[in-house]
Amino acid sequence: MAFYIGIDVGGTTIKGALIDEKGKLYGEDSVPTAIGDGEELADGIAVICNRFIARAGKKQDVIGVGIGSPGIIDSENGTIVVSGNLKLKNFPLSKHVEERVNLPVKITNDANAAALGEAKFGAGKAYKDSVLVTLGTGVGGGIVIGGKLFEGYKSAGAEIGHMVIEHGGNKCTCGRRGCFEAYSSATALIKRTKWAMEEDASSAMWETYTSETCDGRTAFDYADTDIAASEVVEWYIKYLACGLINIANIFRPQVIMLGGGVSNQGENLTVPLQAILDREAFGSFYAPVKITIAKLGSAAGAYGAAALWLEE
Repeated sequence: MAFYIGIDVGGTTIKGALIDEKGKLYGEDSVPTAIGDGEELADGIAVICNRFIARAGKKQDVIGVGIGSPGIIDSENGTIVVSGNLKLKNFPLSKHVEERVNLPVKITNDANAAALGEAKFGAGKAYKDSVLVTLGTGVGGGIVIGGKLFEGYKSAGAEIGHMVIEHGGNKCTCGRRGCFEAYSSATALIKRTKWAMEEDASSAMWETYTSETCDGRTAFDYADTDIAASEVVEWYIKYLACGLINIANIFRPQVIMLGGGVSNQGENLTVPLQAILDREAFGSFYAPVKITIAKLGSAAGAYGAAALWLEE
């Protein structure tokens, strides 16, 4: 039997999964993430890999290791070009892990890995072309075309969150103005909710939340009964739809999957977004794009990292 090891490197924890080609899970493991020391990071990954190799029974049954890492990743050369989260620069992680586990290693950006995981084993497994958009602290995601990741020149593409949807608009963490991330992240949603509450002292949102405790659920919780909350949700969906329509028009995937914390709103997001997309996306009468919620949650990265060995 052939096994594949997937590693998802997070800011605090390295998560691992041992799967077969159909995505059946044979083991999970985790260790703390070493920040600022590439050698220690490789050591932690090797610990997980060697545990999985022992579990597999025969080392020759483990085909390879896939890694999803935050930052700009040179997937061709197996290098972390720069990762603010890991405080690493120009570190050849694949080489160092290969030396420790004596297995071939592939690496990609963590958002790309999550997209491939959903494409192979999650909400996108019925489609050849899919896009994952994660709505969390920022807006990330990845693009799968014909069953393979699209990474662009030097693996630096697919930065979905940093296309501009409002010229001269709100400041983004990247330094530009009007980025998709500045309007459709959970951070942007919370910021807009706080603003709405402070503008309307009579808002029902004050019954449960303060401007300090409100979160990405607040406006959705009150959208049916409070005008201020309803306006926040309408604002958020308008900008989110704008970004998704751009993705649909450029890549024409069969499905766009929504992940991250905000995606927990489910049909509160997908129903109005689908209506706008069907109405406004170019050629939607001929090649419609489905909006759905991602299925794998926090496991998507590890599954997708393993699936780097299963791309068609």
